[in-house]
Amino acid sequence: MEFRMVDLITKKRDGMPLSKEEIHFFIDGYVKGVIPDYQVSALLMAIVFQGMNENETVNLTSEMLSSGDRLNLEMIKGIKVDKHSTGGVGDKTSLVLGPIVASLGAKLAKMSGRGLGHTGGTLDKMEAIPGMRINLTIDEFIHQVNDIGIAIVGQTSSLVPADKKLYALRDVTGTVESLPLIASSVMSKKLASGSDAILLDVKFGNGAFMKTKEDAIELARVMVKIGRALKKDTRAIITDMEQPLGLAIGNALEVKEAIATLKGHGPKDLEDLCIYAGSVMLNEAKIVTSMIEGTKLIKEAISSGKALSKFKEFVKAQGGDVSYIDDVSKFPVAKYIKPIVASSDGYLKEINALEIGEGAMKLGAGRATYDDVIDLSAGIILNKKVGDYVHQGDVLCYMHTNKEDVVAVEKEIHDAFKLTNNKVEPLKVVHEYIK
Repeated sequence: MEFRMVDLITKKRDGMPLSKEEIHFFIDGYVKGVIPDYQVSALLMAIVFQGMNENETVNLTSEMLSSGDRLNLEMIKGIKVDKHSTGGVGDKTSLVLGPIVASLGAKLAKMSGRGLGHTGGTLDKMEAIPGMRINLTIDEFIHQVNDIGIAIVGQTSSLVPADKKLYALRDVTGTVESLPLIASSVMSKKLASGSDAILLDVKFGNGAFMKTKEDAIELARVMVKIGRALKKDTRAIITDMEQPLGLAIGNALEVKEAIATLKGHGPKDLEDLCIYAGSVMLNEAKIVTSMIEGTKLIKEAISSGKALSKFKEFVKAQGGDVSYIDDVSKFPVAKYIKPIVASSDGYLKEINALEIGEGAMKLGAGRATYDDVIDLSAGIILNKKVGDYVHQGDVLCYMHTNKEDVVAVEKEIHDAFKLTNNKVEPLKVVHEYIK
């Protein structure tokens, strides 16, 4: 049957579902350059307004997945697990979680991305360790996971070309915020990466893409259904991003915090998240049968030094200088370290993660465009968290930067901290588990 793009556009505009064959026609034609941007833009906008049902979303993901290569990880022995975060401020979870689960026998074969805007990328953090390679050949990747149980690398250009083209177009046509488009984008990349089991860390709050808990749950459920429909053990946790995760925001600063957490000295919210997520992943890898058993094993891996040893193995395997793990004072330190102090007394009711993330970016820790160069030493170290009582003059956080004039940024960061006279409970980090 012959299809015309204009018919698909009007069909979706009028709220009717697209068939698997129509979705194949649209994705295949766009990747091959036969269908122009303006028609795809019109269809994307129709999807934003009318949505897609479950079958359409699964079919869209499947077609995107089939648009390029898929990693074949059958040569890796055992169950391969992967974890994906929807992005947040201070999220260095992969650097802690990966070594923990690998030290307990799970196989973590992970492809990661770079940071853009107020969210940090795992690859940028890894590159704060001198010598770390983020580009491995497929053979090197498979050999390393077989050998030490963990590898984290950059995404290859041949995986899911449909997503790269569609995302670039969505970014400039106001069509990013669509649940089926977000879900198919995330899941096509994760499924192409070849793991057997996937844990999705779906964040909500002012520092996350999904602003409300309800929206995060809806997105997570759709992605879990996609994964299950395409025969992968897919689960999700819904986690808080109303304040930054941990205390460190910025690349070298976050690596140092990850090392501290692997030594058992990390901030409680980061440790709690890694223990919870790690327990789910160990269950997916069939290493434990319950969350309680997983929690016990993870705490032992941290206290015994087993998890830290695995992190060193991982760094060494990818060419990193392990001496930085033993002596974190070797990491670059910013020229200016300036305290931000409280202007009144009260309980800390909010640390706006979006404003903190954007402030860290302006200090040099992130990039506004993909071409920007990151200052690995720049960032922010929080001195207080939501629920803490603050006296006037107390240090709220420290700015780390090599820029001389940051007065405007200083005010923005100061204003990200909101106080109240009423007692405030600390925020919990994990809110839901979806499987």
